[in-house]
Amino acid sequence: MTFSGSLSRRDFLRAGSGAAVGGFLIAHTFDLAAEDQTSAPVTNEVVRFGIIGVGTEGSALLRTAMTLPGLECVAASDLYDGRHTLAKEIAGVNVRTTRRYQEVLEDKSIQAVIVAVPDFWHKQVVVDALAAGKDVYCEKPMSHSIKEGEQMVEAVKNSGGKFVQVGSQRVSSVIFGKARDLVSSGAIGDLMQVELQLGRNSPDGAWEYPPPPDLSPANLDWETWQKDVPKKPFDPNIFARWRCWHEYGTGMAGDLMVHLLSGMQFATGINAVPEQATTVGGIYRWKDGRNMPDVQSTVLQYGKVPVNVRLTLATETPETTRILGTHGVVEVANQSVTWIPQLGIDTGPSYYSQSFPAAMRAEYEREWHAKNDPILAKHPLAKATVWRGPSWDNLGPHLSNFFNAVRTRQPVVEDVVFGHNAAAACHMANASYFEKKTVRA
Repeated sequence: MTFSGSLSRRDFLRAGSGAAVGGFLIAHTFDLAAEDQTSAPVTNEVVRFGIIGVGTEGSALLRTAMTLPGLECVAASDLYDGRHTLAKEIAGVNVRTTRRYQEVLEDKSIQAVIVAVPDFWHKQVVVDALAAGKDVYCEKPMSHSIKEGEQMVEAVKNSGGKFVQVGSQRVSSVIFGKARDLVSSGAIGDLMQVELQLGRNSPDGAWEYPPPPDLSPANLDWETWQKDVPKKPFDPNIFARWRCWHEYGTGMAGDLMVHLLSGMQFATGINAVPEQATTVGGIYRWKDGRNMPDVQSTVLQYGKVPVNVRLTLATETPETTRILGTHGVVEVANQSVTWIPQLGIDTGPSYYSQSFPAAMRAEYEREWHAKNDPILAKHPLAKATVWRGPSWDNLGPHLSNFFNAVRTRQPVVEDVVFGHNAAAACHMANASYFEKKTVRA
């Protein structure tokens, strides 16, 4: 084990009977208010909404929306008829269902729509929804390419005041909110770099989902589902596992990295497309015909700040965000944020002085202590502080923020520009992987 310059091995051993984080004693642990997670409507207005795409994420969003006050689901669209049944099971038998999402958009009583279709359908549905006068909650990643993202940003500008909120729920989390407060207050000094990581290790985690047993061209509009991608014969696995192919999805970058980057953007205040991206990786574990990597490491450059992203579908590791600065670290886990301050100064004479002759070393140490002991007396050993709260993965707070914005016309927490910047970084990472070179914006 190695120790930082602000914590000696002796200090660490002295702390051994207490809990430690990253080699530091935990000085305080606080709870973040759970009631801040799902705010009640700020007005009594009932928002009538529709949902387009009732698959894995869409059904989760619909279930969550139906637990929030002041909402009514009017209509649901999906190209697979089995999800019409599912939508009625979740939102009630009076929900209108259709294969044509355009019918949802044509309903003038619907104020907003949730869009949870596969990545390669996002832009078309969102642009059509804005043109129809709807506010939009769009699942992440916002786009399937940088060009599509730019078109979506332009569509919002031309929508007459409608908006898009992108579905990376970390930006509505009190956990990431506390991380943002710490970073913006200068708790870690100057921002130096960010480390992001996430790993899975199961067939389900690698998107090898079981297709619905009854799936067939009779109950799925397979031709329409393929949009303008080169047509393939009916394939239940492609329908269920579309994230595995770049033609339809965006792989680990669009499914996992985009969440990490959204949290990073929110906590650090970085809201931009990176200057460059470099990715290495490959298909090492899940050799099932996919063309997206299952091991992927990316370095993104935002000005002087490098952001290192490590993703894998071959080893399970917790999702972690580490924000590193000159005065310490903020580390975000699923239900906690930890601040580990650092003095950034020597707490003892230089190790290098061991190379001095004895008399010289003794004089150096005397002078060192005379100069530095008064400073150290004013700056005791830094201790870690931990805040705990509800998981940043909860859907409720993010949906609440969206629907309250629909009511009040106040800005959303993750607008189309924020969503485009996060998605563009993912597209650059994938382009670097496929082109085997550094990609620049």
